[in-house]
Amino acid sequence: MQDIDIISLGQHVLWAGFGLAVLFGAVAQRTHFCTMGAVADIVNMGDWARMRMWVLAIGVAMLGFNTMVGLGWIDAGKSIYTGSRLLWLSYLTGGLLFGFGMVLASGCGNKTLLRIGSGNLKSLVVFVVMGFAAFATLKGVTAVARVATVDQVFIELSTGQDLPSMLAPVLGLAKAQAALLLGAVIGGALVLWAVFRAEGRNQDVLLGGLGLGALVVGFWWVSGVMGHLAEHPETLEEAFLGSTNQRMESLTFTAPVAYTMDWLMYFSDKSKVLTLAIVSVLGVVVGSTLYSLLTGSFRWEAFRGVEDTANHIIGAVLMGVGGVVAMGCTVGQGLSGVSTLSLGSFVAFAGIIVGAVASLRFQMWRLERMA
Repeated sequence: MQDIDIISLGQHVLWAGFGLAVLFGAVAQRTHFCTMGAVADIVNMGDWARMRMWVLAIGVAMLGFNTMVGLGWIDAGKSIYTGSRLLWLSYLTGGLLFGFGMVLASGCGNKTLLRIGSGNLKSLVVFVVMGFAAFATLKGVTAVARVATVDQVFIELSTGQDLPSMLAPVLGLAKAQAALLLGAVIGGALVLWAVFRAEGRNQDVLLGGLGLGALVVGFWWVSGVMGHLAEHPETLEEAFLGSTNQRMESLTFTAPVAYTMDWLMYFSDKSKVLTLAIVSVLGVVVGSTLYSLLTGSFRWEAFRGVEDTANHIIGAVLMGVGGVVAMGCTVGQGLSGVSTLSLGSFVAFAGIIVGAVASLRFQMWRLERMA
């Protein structure tokens, strides 16, 4: 394969990722997909509809990802989620911080991008602060603290931390066969639970759950199949075109916000190149903007006052730090990561939910005290 082919293929990978992200933004905006909203609906009103949408998306992503593993199209071990080092304290701590912060910031990283696209200036501030905090936790002062504390606590496994790798010997199956079986059983059970009640079968829930789950799978395919080179002609090593970390990846919205800010600030630096992470951030904003403009739902919105501003800034910092520590957000771990059946993703997912519930309870307590 000639160099020009590599360049062309890399461009096609980025355009494909951008297109999927635009669709993700439009569908999420159309269906009001929001993890914080899903948890808040349950805590405040006992309404499980948006949670069923999220669970349906997880089930679909799980089915799709593990089907591709079973068919031999991708290798789960080539993602960041399935390494043998289970950083359980990082996943849990990061998840708790992220979950608590997303309530204060009126939504997770994905929701922040959606709200920017619909004219919310508060979310633009959250974007900048979250990106700064995330970058500091990737490479700056909080990165030093992260590496010296929570990242020191881990369990070294003899296999990858994904369930197919761990259970394949027990089941007497090859890893690919175990992935196909476990993905079908667990993913199928989640899909059935999501649509079991009538609230899980309304138009928005089905469109959001099936559509967003399928788009996560599509992004895995773009990165892991379309962008995969068994041997790069220049390095003679395996490569994933458009990848930030030379592994296959899917949608996530914490570290990519930091990468996007870095790319925008150092645009003239030729070493700063577009990646799937960056185009996914831009794509979600574009998708949300297009939908908002076409439906007439675009509205400018600003902070209500000092307290509102402080809550969003604190929430953005917690999300930026927590999302990096947990190696993902509600989409990065709660959809993409969980689709790989990674133990770490399940721990981070649980931490996010607990953190969000704790933050909602804290907000209620504050309101009661003020009443």
